[in-house]
Amino acid sequence: MSKISVIIVNYNVCYFLEQTLKSVYQAIGNLSIEIFVVDNASVDGSVEMVKKKFPDVILIESVQNLGFSKANNLAIRQAKGEYILLLNPDTVVQKDTFSVCCSYMDANLEAGGLGVYMVDGKGDFLPESKRGLPTPWVAFYKISGLSSLFPKSKKYGKYHLGFLDKNKTHQIDVLSGAFMFMRKSVLDNIGLLDEDYFMYGEDIDLSYRITKAGFKNIYLPDTKIIHYKGESTKKSSLNYVYIFYGAMAIFAKKHFSSSYARSFSILIHIAIWAKAILSFLQNTIKKYAHVFLDTVLVLFGTIFIKNYWQDNFKYVGSDIHYPSDFSTVVIPIYTLVWIFCVYISGGYYKPYKSHRIIRGVVLGAVIISSVTNFVDAYRYSKAIIILASFWTIIALLFSRLFINFIKYKKINFEEIITKKIIIIGSFSESNRVIDLLNQTKNQLTILGFISTETYETSHENYLGNYKNTAEILKIYKPNEVIFCSKNMPAHDIISMMANVDNSAIEYKIVPDDSNFIIGSHSKESQGELYTFDIELKLINPINQRSKRLIDILFSLFGLIFAPFLILIQQNKKNYFKNMFSVLLGNYSFIGFSTHNSAKLPKIKNGVLNPASEFGVLNIDEKTREKLDILYAKNYKPADDINIILNGIRKLG
Repeated sequence: MSKISVIIVNYNVCYFLEQTLKSVYQAIGNLSIEIFVVDNASVDGSVEMVKKKFPDVILIESVQNLGFSKANNLAIRQAKGEYILLLNPDTVVQKDTFSVCCSYMDANLEAGGLGVYMVDGKGDFLPESKRGLPTPWVAFYKISGLSSLFPKSKKYGKYHLGFLDKNKTHQIDVLSGAFMFMRKSVLDNIGLLDEDYFMYGEDIDLSYRITKAGFKNIYLPDTKIIHYKGESTKKSSLNYVYIFYGAMAIFAKKHFSSSYARSFSILIHIAIWAKAILSFLQNTIKKYAHVFLDTVLVLFGTIFIKNYWQDNFKYVGSDIHYPSDFSTVVIPIYTLVWIFCVYISGGYYKPYKSHRIIRGVVLGAVIISSVTNFVDAYRYSKAIIILASFWTIIALLFSRLFINFIKYKKINFEEIITKKIIIIGSFSESNRVIDLLNQTKNQLTILGFISTETYETSHENYLGNYKNTAEILKIYKPNEVIFCSKNMPAHDIISMMANVDNSAIEYKIVPDDSNFIIGSHSKESQGELYTFDIELKLINPINQRSKRLIDILFSLFGLIFAPFLILIQQNKKNYFKNMFSVLLGNYSFIGFSTHNSAKLPKIKNGVLNPASEFGVLNIDEKTREKLDILYAKNYKPADDINIILNGIRKLG
């Protein structure tokens, strides 16, 4: 019989999972531990990684995504440990985490479950480390945002128990599903996770059943873990609110009286609508604020030019006035055309480039000029188009200068995105990471490394010893710190993250013998993954927009000329279905021929693929993957056009 059965449910977070497993193995010590990984049909190479690097792990492969509850239950039924630990795949545990938890549970038999102090990727405390029972009002305060406004209130802050000292041990109502340390005997008594829940709520339900059985749930801050968060659903998204509501509705129906459950439902629906409206306004403003600013500048600037030109037109021998709807209808249309052309030209893609803006404005001017040639009433507005084009270029360049000045207090046209990086690790490991970073095309400034070794070095990249980390960070002011986990235990990493008083610093970790760097800089953001094997041009936002534009144009072309093109199709049945699927964005004309490669980005399935142009040649799977990688690595919009033209008989 094992002391602990560690159970990790994984879904397409291969690199995070690897780091989690490494930290788990480092925390075993003298304890007898069995480790389960339940893979929910991942396609990112997770299964292969576990088999290759962690052969001792008990791997359970599911052919479909079972969700959190069902997947955990598969492993719990096989577990032989005295304690069961449900652990997220995007966590890092300290070396003493398991021994500290076991010691507490062994000494406190009334404890049925235990949670620990969790920090996010910036070292900030995660409030869900300790939670209260989500009664109707508590859940309403949570979803409506009142708990965030008054986190330490005993009335509004009950969901995250913000009024309890995070540095002291407390009895709590609900454990976090990211780290649930429980007695196996208690689970044998109360049952496994409720499989009616798919993603959220199962931890609340299980915690509640533990307390109903007469046991206590404990928050223990004596050990800490990193929880990167965000790999399943962003907590700030409206989608999360709906999923959370569904889980709360199941919980209320199961554990509350019918009248209580109805009250719960009404309150939650009110909160849902409030959250939906606030989220919509917030996301819209954040996403389109720059577009709105540009639109206002171009619109009113063009109206001013039109009025000035009209009032002074007599000096060139004419008193013709523009029609009354020129300012109210025509100029707004001009403005929208210019803004749209700048958008598709990449004018809103960061870092900003002047040639993208100029290219977009010129394209818009050509379109406007061409169309007005066919409208007699506005054919004489060429001067307005020319002057407004110059104004649009000036206004859009100015808006970017202004925004960058507000953000960085400097007059720079291109957004300042260069990262200043410090690496903490041994001499050899730090230089390995520096070599990896130098292989990327990112704008990076490597300030140097802080050595975890005791000896002094005269190496040009050496900044000092890790004992002086706080002072070094104050002097050099990096915005990213990378830890080498080969040289630093998780305990030291977490302590350093928590103790450095600089919210501008992002933290990443390089696992031992790995060519990737992972981390997350806030509790609301997804974990980030930096790999260095290949640079994929396909994931460039400009190329993605170009790819989508080609899809739209060719699908329209395919529908307009369908009476002719359908005659040459090898499969006429699906021709129209494919055209409409591409037009609506459900498919792309060109996708990958392989779908399980961890080296490829996620794109839409394609009607054709990079191997289509080779006709009936029998191409093996490995060659297909190479063709897909080459397509992604060296992508140009012309590639899609060539593949479509070569495979035009296969569009059905």
